[in-house]
Parts: sequence; C-alpha cells; structure tokens
Amino acid sequence: MEKQLSSSESLALITEMIKKAKKEAAGDGSFQLLLWGWVIALCNFGHYFLAKSGYEMPYVVWLAVIPAAIWSFVHEYREKRKARIKSHLDELLGQLWITVFSGMIIVLSFMGVLGFNHNPVILILAGIGVFCSGAIIKDKSVKIGGLVLFLGSIVGFLMPMEEQYLVGGIAMILGYLMPGYVLKNKFKSRV
Repeated sequence: MEKQLSSSESLALITEMIKKAKKEAAGDGSFQLLLWGWVIALCNFGHYFLAKSGYEMPYVVWLAVIPAAIWSFVHEYREKRKARIKSHLDELLGQLWITVFSGMIIVLSFMGVLGFNHNPVILILAGIGVFCSGAIIKDKSVKIGGLVLFLGSIVGFLMPMEEQYLVGGIAMILGYLMPGYVLKNKFKSRV
C-alpha cells in the first residue's frame, strides 16, 4: 500500500525533483571551455615558441587538435545519451557551436587568402560562441570571456602574424579557461 504524503512532504518532494531537474538540465557546462581552452592555448603558445626558436614547422603542434576533437565529440555523445532531460537550450547551444566551428573551418581553409592572419578571425568566431553561450545560460563570467576574446582579436590584428599566436594563447586563457573554471566551481556549489 502506498503511503499518503502530507502537503509539506509533497511540497518537499516536488521541490527536490525540480532541483534535480535544474541541475541536470544546466549541467556543468565547463568541460568544453576547459578542454578547448587548454588545447588551443597550448597550441598557440607552442606555435609561438617553436617559431621564435627557428623551428621549421611550428604548426605541427596543431595536430593536438585531432585527439581533442575526438575526445570532445565522444564526451558530448556520452553526455547526450545519459541525459534524461533535453532542453531547447541544449539544442540551441549545440547548433551555435556547430555554426561557430563551421566558420572556423572555413577561415582555416582560406588561411593563405588571409595572409595567414587567421588567428584574430578565429578569436572573433570564438568570442561570438562564448558570448552567446553566456547569454543563453545567463552567466556573466562567460559573457565577459567572449568580450575578452573580441579584445584579443583586436590586439591580434594590430600585431605581426607570429605575435598573434602569443595573443591567441593569452586570450584563450582569459576568455575560455577562466570562465570555464568559474562555471565548474558554480556547478560544484550547486551539487
């Protein structure tokens, strides 16, 4: 026989279920920011230092993006499979980042046409993705991260190509990693 709940017990149960649903729907949100922040910052710094040291192929460090992309896609696939709640915001964020990623691929495909000054353009696209993500999830630190990436792109445009990698690395630390760690800490405090 089922136990009848009092009104206060019912309210407590409903409140707990809403908290759990909010937690799952919001998720951590920091994984992608931290993964890509670290990978792209390290690749930018690696490229910069290899170029400064006279290494003939400083771009070889960018091969690190391949395993990172695989890890990113596998992680997202697993997260989507185990999520019980799928909100329209999750779908919107996914579509936003597919669009940003597509723009980045186009820019990278035409690096030669851009005189290999592609890094500031990539920072603009990343800034759009990060700022819009912050607006969607209503997180000020993420929006500020997007603004930092925009600022990094402006500084990058004013620098010689080789120096753009140093600017890109710094912009990724401030625009991706810092908001990523803020989100991670906020999630831990909710759990």
